[in-house]
Amino acid sequence: MYTLDARRDRDGGEIYRTGAGFRYPLAKDKTGGYKVRSGEMLRVCMTSDFFLPEADVWRDEAWEMMRLRPDVRFFLLTKRVARVADCLPANWGDGWENVMLNVSAENQRRADERVPLLLELPFKHKGVMCAPLIGPVSLSPWLGEGKLEQVLADGENYDGARPCRYEWVRRLREECEASDVTFVFCGTGRRFIKDGRLYKLDEPGVGSLQAHKSGLSFQGRPIAWRLFDAWGQPLSADVYVPYFREKCRVCGMRPICNGCSRCGKCGEPTEE
Repeated sequence: MYTLDARRDRDGGEIYRTGAGFRYPLAKDKTGGYKVRSGEMLRVCMTSDFFLPEADVWRDEAWEMMRLRPDVRFFLLTKRVARVADCLPANWGDGWENVMLNVSAENQRRADERVPLLLELPFKHKGVMCAPLIGPVSLSPWLGEGKLEQVLADGENYDGARPCRYEWVRRLREECEASDVTFVFCGTGRRFIKDGRLYKLDEPGVGSLQAHKSGLSFQGRPIAWRLFDAWGQPLSADVYVPYFREKCRVCGMRPICNGCSRCGKCGEPTEE
């Protein structure tokens, strides 16, 4: 995050609400339909932490937005899992069907701290993100409980990146496969060690390509999302089909990607 902060004109240590606020998931197009379509996944607050104390004054509004879009999946990630129980909305019950909570676990110490707390929380969907993976992690004590639905792993991708090792990723893959839990090797990071050799992968996209080529990702049992329209009627599981370009075929992130938005920023045609 320090690298990203250096590109902005505002101190990254300052916690503030962006100008867009929480309107995006509720924004509509010219026809009156939502711009974010039913079945899409939105990753919430990925450059900060949804459960920061400084965000307490805004969080209820964000929860309300998620409640108003029961047809959209929301992915939450936190390091502050100990705060989560006190930050849930009053009408949360035993969890909302369209919200997944993930904890980050970059090494075994953090996994031991955070995963047990995650498993105690009332969420319908739970996962672990081992990113940046800077030390060996074993999740086998918890994978067999059937409460974790996915595990993601990635190396470190910014200045001063610490190395990620092939054997760490391989171990996570094997543990997930043994419990039929989806494992996604998103990227190697900028520094990756395999068979004793250090690979420097500084060019954008190379780490993701190499992760794909490794074949370490594993598709486990499907996540049973239950989505509903505004009238409470259930939606079919395939209501949203992601669109991928040819280059997406070899991206390590593809198994968990929401697809191309066809914004045109990459220079490719927005429609085919």
